[in-house]
Order: sequence, then structure tokens, then C-alpha cells
Amino acid sequence: MIRSLVSVAALALACCPAATTQAQAPGRPYAVQGVCGGLPATTVRMAESYCLGRVWQRTGGDGPRMPRGLLQLSETDWLVTDLGTWDAGRGALWRMRVQGETVVWTRLMRGLSMPHTIARGPDGRVYLAEMSRIIAFDPARPEAAVAVVEGLPDNRLHENRHPLSSFIFDGDGALLVNVGAPSDRCLTPAGRPIADASGQCAQGAEQAMVRRYAMTGPGRWSPTWTAYATGLRNSVAMVRHPSGAVYQGENSVDLTTANRPFDEINRLTAGAHYGWPYCTDMATALPGWSARQARCGQRTPPVSLLPPHAAPLAMLYYDGAMFPELRGRMLMSWHGHRQAAGRVVAIETDANGAPLTDTRALYAVYPRGALPYPSSAPAPRARVLTPGWNAVAGSHPMGAPVGMAVARDGSIWIADDRNAAILRIARP
Repeated sequence: MIRSLVSVAALALACCPAATTQAQAPGRPYAVQGVCGGLPATTVRMAESYCLGRVWQRTGGDGPRMPRGLLQLSETDWLVTDLGTWDAGRGALWRMRVQGETVVWTRLMRGLSMPHTIARGPDGRVYLAEMSRIIAFDPARPEAAVAVVEGLPDNRLHENRHPLSSFIFDGDGALLVNVGAPSDRCLTPAGRPIADASGQCAQGAEQAMVRRYAMTGPGRWSPTWTAYATGLRNSVAMVRHPSGAVYQGENSVDLTTANRPFDEINRLTAGAHYGWPYCTDMATALPGWSARQARCGQRTPPVSLLPPHAAPLAMLYYDGAMFPELRGRMLMSWHGHRQAAGRVVAIETDANGAPLTDTRALYAVYPRGALPYPSSAPAPRARVLTPGWNAVAGSHPMGAPVGMAVARDGSIWIADDRNAAILRIARP
């Protein structure tokens, strides 16, 4: 333990068994040995009383190239979003049918642009976020999908650093939607601030925020938005606790150092500014912005730091039966490729879903050991469920967990996009 509605005319659909998608080299394989909850067990070293089973890994043929989001439909069937590539129009939505070790894929939609988040809405429909819109549909009739939010920035990767949309539903039905920052630090190639007349970042007027789209009726949302929370570089990971609290996992800026800056957990409140591109860690001004411009003391600080470059991409509260010791904890996937990432963690929380934190804490790094958080900064009281998910030659690749879902039996399902795999945490 570490303390330690508009119809989508342009949507291309394929509602019958899919043909093979454009060839992509499969990720490094997961070796298996033994059984994990009825599936082949990977050789990834796990926390005691947990195992990581291999549901599926791409070796050619049908199935997603870059699986990102997961949604269970029935005991055997799942929906899986497939980023495809970091290019517009190359993504897909798949139905995955799992019967023991047999997995059958059916492609339901194709021609999507960087699909990521998928979730049930308050009306029972399925909602899916693409790069520049959110669509809703009945899984039995995907050809009847409609757009419920449009006009999100067309964030093509090499024109915009953070192209993925993500969303959660607030308690009143409003959609809270991530619109990532268009650059890393709002600087020119020469390292000068891209500033407006007031000296603040000119890129934060419509991006680097979570937008709020008010619900206007059953299955309908306002075409206009308000800024819910600003100064957020990339809010792909968001979760709402039943108490009403909304939390976000912040992917901080890309400095060249492996041990700075720290990523963050923020509690989002309406009207708050969280520091991008001026401040990081608890109150450190970022290079390129003066202390006067940064005004770090006016920023809403994080409730907890996370390891540097952990890259949180999913958050959820565990509510399953398989792991009663995790009930109520905040699960996070750390997707990054550096020494602290490639992990799934379970963070202790209070009754309102707030992460419990310690000071003078350490975070684990690969291949072994631990490094300190800033001594006085809050750090999550977390258990790493996957302590050995670094690359091990001949055994398994470094994990790249993205989307997670708690299945009906309480197991934890994970999409690994870099290695084109679907995995499952269960009891040995």
C-alpha cells in the first residue's frame, strides 16, 4: 500500500458482423499462466488477493485497434469505443460478446472521430463522446443515433494538443463536458505567453475548461454552454459522487523532467479556476509566466497531488460485490508511459467521496522503489492494485489502462489501448 437533437446524417454505420479494420501491428502480448476468475490469468504481478485476467488481445482480425471506453449491456455483451488512430474519422464502436474464452466482435459504428467516453444517460439511452460532439442512441438501433451536443472544438491532434471530449451527467441532468487546452502551456514556439490584453492566456476563453450544457427536457440539452470550471488542461477523467461532489483528474503540463510537475485531483465547483497554464503542484508558477501573471494564490488548489505524468484517464467509485474492501473507493487508471504510470489504484475516500490524503508520502515507481511527494502537499491514501504492470520481457508489456467499468459481478474491466487488450481484475 502507498500512503504509504439533430439527426446525424453523416454517421456511417455497419450493423452486421464487421470486416477486418485497417491493419495495425498488435501490442506486445500478455503471456498467460493459470486462471483468473474463469479467464486466462496474465503474469502481471498484482496486489495480494487480486489477479488480472486476459479477456481479449488483438492479434489480427476483428476488434478495436485502440480500445478506450467500456459499457456493459448484459452478462455477456459490452460496448467498446475504439479510437482507431489519432486521426478524424478512423474510430468505431464495437459490441463485444464474451462467452468464456471466446470473444466475438460486431462493429456497430464506423467513421467516428476519436470516440472515447461511453455511458448510460438518465433516459436509459447510451451516450458517446466524439472529438467534436456527443451522440445518443439505443444499442438495438445504432443507425438512429442523434447528436445532443455539437460544436465542440475540432481538436485535431497536431493542431490541438487535447482532442478528446469526455462527459459526465450532473445531478440535474446537465452535461459537464471536457474541452481540453489547445496547447501545453499557452506559449508561442519561442516560449512567450499567448496573452490577451489583460496579460492572461488568450486560449482559455473557450477551451481548457469543463463546459456545462443545461438539460432543457427529456433527452435534450441547450445548444449554448456556460463555463463550469476553468484553468483545466485536460479533464478526460471525471466522476460524480452520489453526494453531488464532482472530481477531476488533471493531466499536468509536459515539462521534460520525469519527477515534475505532479498531476492532480481537483474538486470541481462552479466558477472556480484551477491554474492552467500558470500554476502547477500546489502553488508553483510555470516557466513562461511571471509570478504576477500566474497569481497562484488566487487559484483553487488541488485536493490531492498525483505522481508526475501519471496521466489519469478514468475515475469511478467502486460499488461492486466482488471486492467489499474497495467499496466506496475512488478507482483511477494511470495511463502514462513514465515511471509512475501504468497502474490502477484504489484511493480511500470519506463519506462524501473526497480522497483521503497524507503528507510526507511516497509514490511507487518502476522498475522498483518509491519517490517523495512534496513534503507538505496532500497525497492520496491509495492502494496500487497493479504493482507489477511494468514491461517484463517475455511476460507482458507495460500497462496502458484507459477506460474502466465495474461489471455486474463486481469485477473490474479495463481497456488497454497501447496493447489493444481488454483485461479484467478478479479474485485468483
